[in-house]
Amino acid sequence: MKNLLISILLLVSTSSVFAQTGITVGPPRTYFIAGPGQQQTQRISISNPSKDYTMELAVSFEDWQYSTYGDNQTFPKGTLATSCAAWLSIPEIYFSLKPEETKMINVNISVPKDYVALDTIPVRTAMMFVTQMNPKTGVNKEGANIRIALRSGIKLYQALPGKNNADIEIEGLKYNKGESQTLELNFSNTGNIWADGQIAVELLNQENGKKTELPSSNFFTMPRDKRIFPIPLPKELENGTYLASVLISYGEKDAVKIGELEFNYEKSN
Repeated sequence: MKNLLISILLLVSTSSVFAQTGITVGPPRTYFIAGPGQQQTQRISISNPSKDYTMELAVSFEDWQYSTYGDNQTFPKGTLATSCAAWLSIPEIYFSLKPEETKMINVNISVPKDYVALDTIPVRTAMMFVTQMNPKTGVNKEGANIRIALRSGIKLYQALPGKNNADIEIEGLKYNKGESQTLELNFSNTGNIWADGQIAVELLNQENGKKTELPSSNFFTMPRDKRIFPIPLPKELENGTYLASVLISYGEKDAVKIGELEFNYEKSN
């Protein structure tokens, strides 16, 4: 008799569409601007694209933060000092979606009247999880019966009304020799609001003038976040002396910060 395994897939905010696993959620990030004693409601869409399968779903709230490398870290509700999970509510915790049905959920935030914002915590966050309660049966590549349950997370942000300043500061840029052959960018969010944007890198071979542009990367940060951002160098890069120019563009006004580094590149054996 084949063993029955239960697999839970965790999908967090990288995309609003998860059709291959049987659910569509959007938007992946939701923002609240509300001060002490204020309430605000945002709407989130959840759809079941299946043509023949009814999904039983449950909604819950947890805490989250970014790691130094930008990975998502989740914690039980109320664990982090930056949590706003206790301020959030929805009309229905449990509901079902018929095949090809879409449901709009009202997510409400209610900031306590006596809330006093700290300069060290200008933004609060939470994660809203939508969990499938009736796992679907399937077979994995080894032939074992499995039951796949979906759990997708939507990031929620709260900030105060008024002037919010997004700011990124580059704190370091270095070349890591050896097997890794990477550039390492260190930067921090020194503003009082979330900041996201793109990182673009250009390498100039100072011996022959050849320019190499690396693929741009997206990043997301919260106030006071410190980030280590490894930048892999192309395997086909020629040996030589290079000038690396790193451009960080961020915020609604596309602010720009630039860092430069001269380094001697030599392929590892």
